[in-house]
Amino acid sequence: MFLFTFIDPAVGLAHTAVTTLAGFVPAAAAIVLFTLCVRLALHPLARAAARGERARARLAPRVAELQKQHKDRPERLRAELAELYKAEQASPFAGCLPMLVQLPFFSVMYRLFTLARVAGRPNDLLGHTLAGVPLGLHVTAAHTPAQLAVFGALYAALGCLGLLGYRKARAAVTAGTPGAGIAPYLAFGTVLFAALVPLAAALYLLTTTAWTAAERAWLHRGTPAPAQPNPGQPRVQPAR
Repeated sequence: MFLFTFIDPAVGLAHTAVTTLAGFVPAAAAIVLFTLCVRLALHPLARAAARGERARARLAPRVAELQKQHKDRPERLRAELAELYKAEQASPFAGCLPMLVQLPFFSVMYRLFTLARVAGRPNDLLGHTLAGVPLGLHVTAAHTPAQLAVFGALYAALGCLGLLGYRKARAAVTAGTPGAGIAPYLAFGTVLFAALVPLAAALYLLTTTAWTAAERAWLHRGTPAPAQPNPGQPRVQPAR
């Protein structure tokens, strides 16, 4: 697509990196290694996001109380929430940064395995295979049992990770939070998106999703479930 041509220089660099790795290991393994390197580079951002998420979970009961207290005064509510987050040095958008930073990397990987030519030369990576299935193949073009089995195994693995994310999101969500009912189901969005991309990009998705699950389990180890608002809890006093 023309809109993504501005990242083609990065696509060329990624092609060189994956091709170099593919000289030592199978191309599918090179994709996994490349992805792990990217996620390792993003780990400091994930640590910062985890600290923000813990702060947000700690403040959740107070946020819910403010929402109840000022439900008919949206301007006052925004001011009170801003004051609360400022006082606690927290952000309501904690946890979004690593995901947003990772999007350009996924865009690069997607183009890398959809372009017929990279840097003016044929994209030879599309000819590599995983268990006999071309890395550039879409599931809609799969027609042999072996091809369907590879895609099925990949989607099953993503589904398991989605279920794990769903359960964690259900446990972490705070009652009364806007979108609390639908938020846990977003964990399955990766499975749907993987069905729209070539095998190589889906393999990238599986690797990065598995990393995210392991990383979050490590960074949030020992973190208790967020407390639910207590009707008997003293109300948060409005800022003067």
